[in-house]
Amino acid sequence: LFGVSLGGRSESFCLMAAPGKVATFRLPPLPTIGEIIKLFRLKALKQLSQNFLLDLRLTDKIVKQAGELKNAYVCEVGPGPGGITRSILSAGVEQLLLIEKDARFIPGLQMLSEAAPGKVRIVHGDILTYKMEKAFPKHLKKNWEDEPPDIHIIGNLPFSVSTPLIIKWLENVSKRDGPFIYGRTQMTLTFQKEVGERLTANPGSHQRSRLSIMAQHLCTVESCFVIPGQAFVPKPEVDVAVVHFTPLVQPKIEQPFELVEKVVQSVFQFRRKYCFRGIETLFPENGRLKRTEQLMMTADVDPTLRPFQLSMSQFRNLCNAYRKMCDEDPSLFVFNYREELRQRRMTRSSRSLLGFTGQPEQTEEENQL
Repeated sequence: LFGVSLGGRSESFCLMAAPGKVATFRLPPLPTIGEIIKLFRLKALKQLSQNFLLDLRLTDKIVKQAGELKNAYVCEVGPGPGGITRSILSAGVEQLLLIEKDARFIPGLQMLSEAAPGKVRIVHGDILTYKMEKAFPKHLKKNWEDEPPDIHIIGNLPFSVSTPLIIKWLENVSKRDGPFIYGRTQMTLTFQKEVGERLTANPGSHQRSRLSIMAQHLCTVESCFVIPGQAFVPKPEVDVAVVHFTPLVQPKIEQPFELVEKVVQSVFQFRRKYCFRGIETLFPENGRLKRTEQLMMTADVDPTLRPFQLSMSQFRNLCNAYRKMCDEDPSLFVFNYREELRQRRMTRSSRSLLGFTGQPEQTEEENQL
């Protein structure tokens, strides 16, 4: 085990020397995950939304969803006590990179590393800041149009990190950087069941959300199966969905990630109202109605549809039309509706202080936002 500094951040690596390779890899007899938890006195931390999966039949089932892993290179996110790690190693992978933020799990993972000489590399660090551009050998790189590379990301993600992490990785897919610098790297990840339903929701479904559009315009998103909450220790209040992502060769909306995210976020701002209410928030107050009408006519979108009823092609039309308007008026893209509301409220507060004491009433928009 040795330390190395990456960008001012200290990370620990455990690299094992590789002896002669064997035809079929099998882990030697090891303590059970439950015994590992007792041995190292591991306890799931509620503040980190940690939940352990001890049933190796379920961890095998998760790993099976990733596809053929024999001789593949895999990155496991948040291995914890190492249940999924064992299933990945048993699948005959060539190399396994483990990224674990919680130092308490490192000794147990080192035990697994010693049981699989030359196959495991442990990084003690945060996946949200870890740079994956150099995580795998260069010879694994494939062109974006080719079949996905022999690289997989697998993880039983803590609920607190799952949504920001998938948004970060979707941005990486859009820009073809991070773990996608090697090509269309596949991901098999766990989410709260509700988040999994949003990721895979179709138009018309009440689960359809910003997450649905951002994921589905960049990836094929498949709901694999649901793990009941009681399978975890401690038992979470919700069930858990396993979701598989394969980046698309051609995104369904060919615009910069930031532009798509801004349009989609605006549309779903008032998800229970007609979609034009959210689209209005793309424009400053001066000329808002006229520009909203112009955008919706150009995109050929019915303003009385609810956000969850819009199809992917309608979102594509909205993004393309908004891009054209931004090209004509670059100040549009930097406009921030929330900031306009904040400034308006500050102005109202100043005026009210001059006239009377008391809190100014909030508008309906401010209440919803």
